[in-house]
Amino acid sequence: MFARQVARATARRNFSASAKSAAHFKEGVYENIPFKVHNRRIPFAVLHFSFFGLAFAIPFVACGVQLKRSGAF
Repeated sequence: MFARQVARATARRNFSASAKSAAHFKEGVYENIPFKVHNRRIPFAVLHFSFFGLAFAIPFVACGVQLKRSGAF
C-alpha cells in the first residue's frame, strides 16, 4: 500500500512557474562574471598571472629563506 502511494507520487508531474524577473541584465559573452575583463586600465591577465604567480612562489621563497638562515645556502 505504501509502495503504491510512493509510485503514484513519483509518477505525478508537478509543474511550477516562476515569476518573471523585473530586472533585465545584459546577456552575452563575459556578462555573466562579476568582474570586468575588457577595457580595463590594468589588463586582467596581468592581475591574474601576478596573483597566482606570487601565490605559487611563496613556498619557494620561504624555503630559500630558511635554507639561508640555517647556513646551508
